[in-house]
Amino acid sequence: MTERELVDGFESGTLANDAFHHADHVHVAWVYVGRYGMPEALARFAAALRRFAAAKGVPGRYHETITWAYLLLVADRRSACPGESWDAFAAANPDLLAWRPSLLDRYYTAETLWSDRARRRFVFPDRAAAAPVTAPP
Repeated sequence: MTERELVDGFESGTLANDAFHHADHVHVAWVYVGRYGMPEALARFAAALRRFAAAKGVPGRYHETITWAYLLLVADRRSACPGESWDAFAAANPDLLAWRPSLLDRYYTAETLWSDRARRRFVFPDRAAAAPVTAPP
């Protein structure tokens, strides 16, 4: 399937469930970030993913924190290598493409990530995945 077919099928809700896996979600997120920039990509992708889940009869499957966290990670990493192809981006970021174990395990406890609150709205990470920020001198 071409990238255009992937994005069109996602946006129209016509992709089969078994044709849209985690890596495909990340690929479409990568396209949206490149096409729209942040935060427009975030708004558009989240809305399209809600529509896709509803079209498949599983609207409760949409998870706001997972969606936002991955979009933010994709945008951050994409900004480090602008103009890079999807294939190059995917090869350089295999941790983004793995669903289990998830990259988000570095940032969230399971209790927080799988809570109803995190499903409904974005929740900030509850694990310290990076060095603490210090004030400039």
